[in-house]
Amino acid sequence: MTHHDDEGAVGLVLSRPSEVRVADAVPDLGKLPCGADILYVGGPVQPEAVVVLVELEEARDDVEPIVGSITYMPAGADASDLGALRARVFAGYSGWGPGQLEAELEEPAWIVVPAEPADVFAADPDELWRTVLQREGGKYSLIATMPYDPTLN
Repeated sequence: MTHHDDEGAVGLVLSRPSEVRVADAVPDLGKLPCGADILYVGGPVQPEAVVVLVELEEARDDVEPIVGSITYMPAGADASDLGALRARVFAGYSGWGPGQLEAELEEPAWIVVPAEPADVFAADPDELWRTVLQREGGKYSLIATMPYDPTLN
């Protein structure tokens, strides 16, 4: 979840890499520390939109942190002057209208776990789900041991 207020919520899928490199998809972002990395699919909403999360060396007045020192890349920022330690680029995002996410949370359709900065830059996105569940502990640690395809048991 990157933003949530009375008007709705916005988030990014952190575990869905594409097969396209950032520098090939968005040449202007090739100077970011992730220019040679894979572009991630952030969600089904506006797949043509580019969303960039960066971990900044120093806090900036023009951006609000999402988790730790990770924030959206400021609009119009020059990638080479940004001072980003790390960056990850997403195509599209996930979005919920007013009250929609709250209704899903009441079902309960979600496992809510506090984010950590390392989650954004998971080296192995296929294992991120398991890593987060193991970190939560208890019954979630057991869920983390389940195979991706339970029919293979």
